[in-house]
Amino acid sequence: MDNVHIREYDQALCQQLITEGIPPLMARLYVARGVKSVKEIDHTFASLLPFHLLKNCEAMAKRLAYAIENHELILVVADYDADGATACAVAMEGLTKLGAQVGFIVPNRFKYGYGLTPQIAELAAIQKPQLILTVDNGISSIEGVERANSLGIEVLVTDHHLPTDSLPKALIVNPNQVGCNFPSKNLAGVGVIFYVLLALRAYMRSLGKFIQNPEPNMVALLDWVAIGTISDVAKLDQNNRILVEQGLRQIRLGRMHEGTKALFKIAKKDPTQASASDLGYAIGPRLNAAGRMDDMAIGIHCLMEKESRIALDLARQLDAFNSQRRRTENTMQEEALKTIYHLGMLDSYTLTLYHKNWHQGVIGVLASRIKDRFYRPVIVFALSEEGELCGSARSMPGFHLRNALDLVNQLHPGLMSRFGGHEMAAGLSIPYELLADFTKAFESIAKKKLNAKILTKCYETDGHLSNAEMTFHMAQQLNQPVWGRGFEAPIFCDEFAVISQQIIAEKHLKLLLKKNAENFEAMLFNTKNRLPDDIAAVYQIVPNTWRDQQNMQIYIKHWATRT
Repeated sequence: MDNVHIREYDQALCQQLITEGIPPLMARLYVARGVKSVKEIDHTFASLLPFHLLKNCEAMAKRLAYAIENHELILVVADYDADGATACAVAMEGLTKLGAQVGFIVPNRFKYGYGLTPQIAELAAIQKPQLILTVDNGISSIEGVERANSLGIEVLVTDHHLPTDSLPKALIVNPNQVGCNFPSKNLAGVGVIFYVLLALRAYMRSLGKFIQNPEPNMVALLDWVAIGTISDVAKLDQNNRILVEQGLRQIRLGRMHEGTKALFKIAKKDPTQASASDLGYAIGPRLNAAGRMDDMAIGIHCLMEKESRIALDLARQLDAFNSQRRRTENTMQEEALKTIYHLGMLDSYTLTLYHKNWHQGVIGVLASRIKDRFYRPVIVFALSEEGELCGSARSMPGFHLRNALDLVNQLHPGLMSRFGGHEMAAGLSIPYELLADFTKAFESIAKKKLNAKILTKCYETDGHLSNAEMTFHMAQQLNQPVWGRGFEAPIFCDEFAVISQQIIAEKHLKLLLKKNAENFEAMLFNTKNRLPDDIAAVYQIVPNTWRDQQNMQIYIKHWATRT
């Protein structure tokens, strides 16, 4: 297969890891991902970066300690996705345990839009807080901060999104702000507020606040930190892997919040075997569904609920939202594909799509699906209540979305009302009447940045697996580490004979494959087209347990006829 590449790795370095106790296959996988020593796969707290490296973290801790000492009301303003929800829950519980008076508000995305806007500042003022603490937003809330200040409310910003040239006049903790020397620029919003709480606890400890009462254990917050980090598709550098791994350990040991437990139960996932993929594909989407379809406050209440019965009821609501989201997404995807093919858009470098009936909360998911299918930058717009077009954008390696939008803004001031985001995902708003102008400007930028190589999806694999490595035990072992963006999950490539195939659930292929005289069960999802007798496949191996039967299954990611 021409578009399949096998990751290279340093064999001497691999052998060094093996001599230090790493199993041979794992050593090969780690070295291929840039690991140079066992220290880099040390996921204990001892290797966690210290909070004092995070610019303004200690200053914010002192300001929060003053608020606690003087019984000031702190109002958390959260984003409406899973990262924002978990960050809000972490802030609420952590601050409460440290003695703060704290409440929260999460903007309804359909009514108020994103972040601390002037309208949200006015809504917050009703509760008469002395402090607003943003989590997972705020770095671009210049007008919102100004409005809060004019209402007599001080603002503290914790965020991780890339800043623009102008910053709000507030104390800011963000690893991506100018002058911050924190080595990990990849903290999710939930990771940033977790660090602030670590600094706050340390400062209060230095003041002797825990002499009579035991200090709160922040490890108890790590199930939420792990969920938010994985759900936000944060790049998994070592520091993020530590946060996620430690969170997964808490979940596997049953040391999780009732809300987390309820989400695992409703998703029919075994928490004792929890993996990063469970968080990304089962827990995160159900939490995100609240903000997409209704109100993320429901998701936050689910996370924070202490009573198991109520937490389970809230998790059922989130599950229902997720089912609704799936149905809505399927309809939107059918309409999007009709538009793309009818208008002959496949010659374009980008796909900019809009339909008057599309649901604003689902456009991000649709953008991801269309990007995966056609492998080019995609922006999907929906009409907001204010009459503007709200867009969600997705990209692939080699095309930095936020930088591209910034360039559009520089060359065509006024085309966008606002924008922000990351390399792979971004959000924006444009006036309704400027859709055609924006589409042309964005396409023009892409033509200068993209080429055939970037627009060709390449599968980075870890080469071949021997039959001896294709076992349930090995699949379990591969399922345990923290894999994700920047530390990709292992996929392999091999040739197989197709022994049998059948359609199940009206949309998937269940297969029996043969390699070197041994048969293996396999699945190819979301296709009903029969495969040829001999294939080359890109695949992963997963542990499968069904009715007390344990076996290894192959999940096919990509295939071609074997030549």
